[in-house]
Amino acid sequence: MSEKIIHQPDNYQFVINVGTAQAVLTYELSASNTALNTQDLCNFSRTFVPKELRGKGLAEKLVRHGLSWAKSQDLQIEASCWYVHKFL
Repeated sequence: MSEKIIHQPDNYQFVINVGTAQAVLTYELSASNTALNTQDLCNFSRTFVPKELRGKGLAEKLVRHGLSWAKSQDLQIEASCWYVHKFL
């Protein structure tokens, strides 16, 4: 099974479509102001995989892809999602 990860920046999410089901990783963007600089933050807030797709590694694929994207954008990474937090 080769899943295509789709970035939907207008919806702040990454998705994998499998038939009519969809696995999702959502994020929020904000700015952090410190005394020395301003840095953009990416908070990964939620992962969701429908029951029928669980156990196939889709959440892990989404998280690894999302983290790679955030790093490539030079974003500071945070995770309020417990599953994403395991990868940090």
